Amino acid sequence: MSFERIRQKLSILADAAKYDVSCASSGGKRANTKKGLGNNTGFGICHSYTEDGRCVSLLKILLTNHCIYDCAYCITRKSNDIKRAAFKIQEVVDLTINFYRRNYIEGLFLSSGIFKNSDFTMERLVAVAKKLRLEENFNGYIHLKSIPGASDELMREAGLYADRLSVNIEIPTKSGLKLLAPDKKHEDFIKPMQKVKNEIIQYKAERKIIKSTPRYAPAGQSTQMIIGATGESDRDIMYSATYYYKKFNMRRVYYSGYIPVMTDSRLPSLGTEVPVLRENRLYQTDWLLRFYGFSVNEILNDTHKNLDLDIDPKLSWALRNLHLFPIDVNKADKRILARVPGIGMQSVFKILQARKFRNLDWSHLKAIGIALNRAQYFITCNSKDFYKKDHDPYTLKTKILKSSNSKYKKYFNQQLSLFS
Repeated sequence: MSFERIRQKLSILADAAKYDVSCASSGGKRANTKKGLGNNTGFGICHSYTEDGRCVSLLKILLTNHCIYDCAYCITRKSNDIKRAAFKIQEVVDLTINFYRRNYIEGLFLSSGIFKNSDFTMERLVAVAKKLRLEENFNGYIHLKSIPGASDELMREAGLYADRLSVNIEIPTKSGLKLLAPDKKHEDFIKPMQKVKNEIIQYKAERKIIKSTPRYAPAGQSTQMIIGATGESDRDIMYSATYYYKKFNMRRVYYSGYIPVMTDSRLPSLGTEVPVLRENRLYQTDWLLRFYGFSVNEILNDTHKNLDLDIDPKLSWALRNLHLFPIDVNKADKRILARVPGIGMQSVFKILQARKFRNLDWSHLKAIGIALNRAQYFITCNSKDFYKKDHDPYTLKTKILKSSNSKYKKYFNQQLSLFS
């Protein structure tokens, strides 16, 4: 096939893949052996950033944008009048190897529309990964999108060759899925998730006895939800995310704001995109739930169903619970320190270490790196000054926002001065 035809396919299928945000390689480790090609040692892909600040990327494409389903929110739905294309298995293999050799990519993220049926599509995705591993000796990162409804046998094989697997749950609730994707069943998403979870558990158990046990999906599994296509509140979304974390040991749940790309009576009107800030607040909440010890009902409940867009969820929670503050940083335990706005987990550990040697005051906290423009209203330390001064939540919120805006404006002006 001509180079021009491959280029056209790549243009169509790479563009169609941009709506899938659930790609990250954290946790994947596949060392290069026997002079193979590539090396995946756990750093991010697809324009993600490593701990030392490097940006890394991957070839992110669909195997095909042909699809037998007519999901209202999907650009590749069968009723949509768009250009269609499909890669052959060997074409994807060749593109991956050639791009890797030119240092364009760190690995491959491969998804697909569903053509013929789930097993037929999943079998072709697995064939790409298998060829890369066995025939090309490729040790770079591979993320395969699992196809809802695929058989257990194919899901097991996929995990033997891919670093991460993901099944996009797409719509957070069953009712939303039934409205926008009536051809799909919620059970078809759950089945491959459960299979991957069970296989990972089995691998870890067998690995303790037989060290040569083939690795299975070392970077785990993830999923993605489209937010804003239906009327789910942020509370509904985060309860669903928590369920998938606990039930299926998800590494990540991704939140993708719905982008209106077509007209449909079941969807929000064109021009009503979900604010990026809403995505950001959901990710911040996700982080608080996983690493800061919060529960969903503390942040989102019957009286507070959606996140504040103007302040972060931790600050929002603190303003609604002023009766718990101030806390003394020289006496408070790790759990409550982590709940103070402006204090991150690294700062919590620094405080716990530093106060073993002396009582901390404002200068010490500033040196540690605490965001005092927020934290000062919720803590006391080895100082006579305390900055809360009986503010009500609204006044305190206004004061913090004004301080933050002033801080960012000063930083922005400093950056501009570098180019003057």
